[in-house]
Amino acid sequence: MIFDQIRKKFVHLTPEEWVRQHVVFWLLSRKRIPHSLINVEKQLHVAGTKKRYDILVFNKDGSIYAVIECKAPQIKIDQSVFDQIARYNLALESEYLMVTNGMEHYFCTMDYEAQRYQFIPDLPDYT
Repeated sequence: MIFDQIRKKFVHLTPEEWVRQHVVFWLLSRKRIPHSLINVEKQLHVAGTKKRYDILVFNKDGSIYAVIECKAPQIKIDQSVFDQIARYNLALESEYLMVTNGMEHYFCTMDYEAQRYQFIPDLPDYT
């Protein structure tokens, strides 16, 4: 078990949860995102089905800054993972996407006019 400081409760420490907790720590300590603007594992509806995102980061105005998909370290990051986060983002309309398995990290910015994402080296610093 590990205490999740965003959800304010103990959760089982699965390999995916290990990655999620490290990403949350990185968001709080390196990107200096306030606790109150981070949301972890909540349900959303995509094309009539119920899904769960891993992490959302909000802008101060309530719009979505980033959608983050966490996978266990042994899960290979492939096109299916990018397809998954892109489907989630159809409903969420985030500025940025991040996919990680704790070993590999990919960051994208959305180009809604061209209906595609572009890879970037890192999430921009939060302001």
